[in-house]
Amino acid sequence: MASKAGFSASPDNSNRQVRGQAESPRYGQATTQPADECSWHATERHRRILTGPRTEKLSRRTSEAGYAVLLHDHRNFGDSGGTPRQDIDPYQQIADWRWAITYLGTRGEIDEQRIGIWGFSYAGGHALVLGATDRRIKAVYAQAPTVRGYETGLRRVLPHEVRALEERFHRDERDQLAGKPPVYVPFVDTDTSPGSPAAYPQKGAADFYLHRAPHDTWTNEVTLQSNRRARAYEPGQWISRIAPTPLLMLVTKDDDVAPADIALDGFNRAREPKKLVLTDGDHFFSCIHQFELSCTVAIDWFDTHLRTVEKNDSRPDQ
Repeated sequence: MASKAGFSASPDNSNRQVRGQAESPRYGQATTQPADECSWHATERHRRILTGPRTEKLSRRTSEAGYAVLLHDHRNFGDSGGTPRQDIDPYQQIADWRWAITYLGTRGEIDEQRIGIWGFSYAGGHALVLGATDRRIKAVYAQAPTVRGYETGLRRVLPHEVRALEERFHRDERDQLAGKPPVYVPFVDTDTSPGSPAAYPQKGAADFYLHRAPHDTWTNEVTLQSNRRARAYEPGQWISRIAPTPLLMLVTKDDDVAPADIALDGFNRAREPKKLVLTDGDHFFSCIHQFELSCTVAIDWFDTHLRTVEKNDSRPDQ
């Protein structure tokens, strides 16, 4: 994985780009750090597939509040190493996040006892898993998160089409075993009718990615096998185990990408300390029209739970 290089921080912040190694792909990160701080708190912010001004604006907004922010592209995307390109493996991505957290812990200017994590959409699911399984994380913000991949997948593919889709998965694997390249499908599609081959057939997803994604860093395709893994990805099974790490979830009422009812059911199974922010709009509304709200609730949450963490906090893994 590697960060999108070359964005400019505000005059009051410094931008540092670093590269490392997470197993085989080239791995790198960019940190935006607050000025005039001796010991910075840190948030690990996943940028998933998108890079560009919106992510960088978020980085600056958070760093201005006193946090060092580490951004990264997942392997196989953006400036990252790794093949096949545009291939999503949630468990590999989670493993790579652990390397990113480990890297933060090696920085002398970072207080490793005050690391928070912030994930949106699919990465919001990653934040749930990591919050439950990595006690180096002291606060979690899951923004419009994936909670139950299987149930969500049932809503995206009509029941009578599931068998044909599974046969496509099998055929693609057999072909790859024989040396053929992986099959790709559109990430989003303007044809949002049932049966669309796109990974995300919702209209809101098409509007967001086709009109707001930077075309020099984003490609409208994803491997077919990414869809198979998404249908089996169940971050919600970990949600009751996040406590005692504090959990903040933001859910939008009309979300049909990471369905709101599934997310709310997951939140109800989480244990205290937890907080729910329920807003109007679709899946991407909090990234666009409520950008300031999503940043403000995150910063308030991190202020509450990271600034007060004791230096010698050594809670065991659970």
